Amino acid sequence: MTSQDDLFHPVIELPEAVRRARYNRLVGLDSMKARLRKEAALLADPRLLQAWASRHHGGDVAALALFADRSPLFVFTGDVGSGKSALAESFGCDLADQLDLPVFLYRLKLATRGSGLVGEMTALIGDAFTHLHAEGRRAQGPRGANSVLILVVDEADAFVQSREAQQMHHEDRAGVDAFLAGIDSLASAKIPVIVVLCTNRVGALDPAVMRRAAATFTFTRPDTQQRHAVLTQALDGLAIRPETIDKLVVLTGPSTDRSGYTFSDLTQRLVPAAVLHAFPDHPVRDEDLLALAEQLEPSPVFTEEH
Repeated sequence: MTSQDDLFHPVIELPEAVRRARYNRLVGLDSMKARLRKEAALLADPRLLQAWASRHHGGDVAALALFADRSPLFVFTGDVGSGKSALAESFGCDLADQLDLPVFLYRLKLATRGSGLVGEMTALIGDAFTHLHAEGRRAQGPRGANSVLILVVDEADAFVQSREAQQMHHEDRAGVDAFLAGIDSLASAKIPVIVVLCTNRVGALDPAVMRRAAATFTFTRPDTQQRHAVLTQALDGLAIRPETIDKLVVLTGPSTDRSGYTFSDLTQRLVPAAVLHAFPDHPVRDEDLLALAEQLEPSPVFTEEH
């Protein structure tokens, strides 16, 4: 069987300082974080739902059966730079705090697709789920979960592209079959493992994958309120005037000739560019920030045809 190091990037135990900070920087996503917190907790520890039913409804609730067969699968979809991967790799910090359990972050390597040899991709994906099963069983104690595993699959359309695509190679079809079998096996095993698929091309994912998803989270470019929250946090300590932030919110929004900024455009391009422009001779100035916001082009909108 393929070694864990060949299948996954180094496993990270959460909470962890870098990813906790990343999670906290994802401002403006409060409603999505709140929904994800509930969905993830119930998949990781189904006893929480039974305890809720007993406390509020006397325990005999037919709706609980609807949760029993849900696959431990989330789909994160949206434009480039919208925070999908950042949230996928960091929400485990919040989940660890909520459940008071360690959460282990697994990230599938793109090499798991194999080199195209017949049977290779199927075997590699099968080995990845075998590892998850083994670790998931160890994470499940007699009184419930003693830890939780989160597997993040970035560029998920490279693994589970729709089998309806005419140009799809037989080996890729077999890989999708293997992935679906792995998800189904996790669902039936009832172990604390959650799989998160991240993609810019949700329309390219196999319909059977989408049907199995317990929840789909759609990420968009930040609206006015979100841009204000992101900029206020990112510019804290630079003595930028409130009215300048208000102007930046307008400048970084959509207009007739361009789309609005993405989250990463704000935090990885605009604000760092302002700091670099000022360093080392003078402080960050309001007028320089405004000029940069007018000059920088937002990331192009990703379309399914790309």
